[in-house]
Amino acid sequence: MKHICTAPAQSINAGGKLITFERPLLMGILNVTPDSFFDGGQHNLPDQAVGKAIQLIQEGADIIDIGAYSSRPGAALISSQEEIDRALPVIERLHKQYPEVILSIDTFRADVAEAAVRSGVHIINDISGGTIDSNMFSTVARLQVPYILMHMRGTPENMQELTQYDDVVIDVATFLGDKIAELREIGVKDIILDPGFGFAKNSHQNHELLYRIDELQYFNLPILGGLSRKSMIYKRLNLDATQVLPATIALNTILLSKGVQILRVHDIKETKQVVDILFDHE
Repeated sequence: MKHICTAPAQSINAGGKLITFERPLLMGILNVTPDSFFDGGQHNLPDQAVGKAIQLIQEGADIIDIGAYSSRPGAALISSQEEIDRALPVIERLHKQYPEVILSIDTFRADVAEAAVRSGVHIINDISGGTIDSNMFSTVARLQVPYILMHMRGTPENMQELTQYDDVVIDVATFLGDKIAELREIGVKDIILDPGFGFAKNSHQNHELLYRIDELQYFNLPILGGLSRKSMIYKRLNLDATQVLPATIALNTILLSKGVQILRVHDIKETKQVVDILFDHE
């Protein structure tokens, strides 16, 4: 019998723990912001955020991804210090209470990333692929932590004006390949790739990336798929983000069938059921 399986990929070292990808990992989204597109304002106080993180851990999250700056189009601009002030109390409490849980920081700012790593974060998740803060790559190299390299053009404010591609998959792969070379040149060892669903891509391009994401396996690096409840789903269905869990599950199942190693999701319990039924072979 043929089974769904993850594609072979380089292992990563996160906080002294060797992570391999024979089974997909689940990254739980924790937005400590008042204005994120799906759950903004629900977890922006430390007690609320820690409570939500505990729920995600108990439901089976392998990684908790902490974001203190909303990247949705039109989101309010905040300073680095405000981003740090939002994120660090949550990071410090989670690192103390759950030292075995892998934490990542969702930021495109090098100073925020460094402060988060110093407080217990293991992975830097940069939506800009190093294009917004010129200090990000050197900071990652110095800290020697895994880096999630995402494709985006422009900034969250203007990215949807920058959706002209010859071939979206080839253009994304070319961008990622160039950035991988830069990171390797300065000694970054552990890289995870994210094609950036919804970032400087229209609906057609997002779906093209979905069905051809296996072409990125050329790099032999783990791939992260992050399309949970995004507009590529709810706008196509004329619904809102709260109504599209079934469609999100369906598209995440496609990602798994393409060999993706990490799913970044809001709904850990439901997604874990999919992983369990597809990857727990008798």
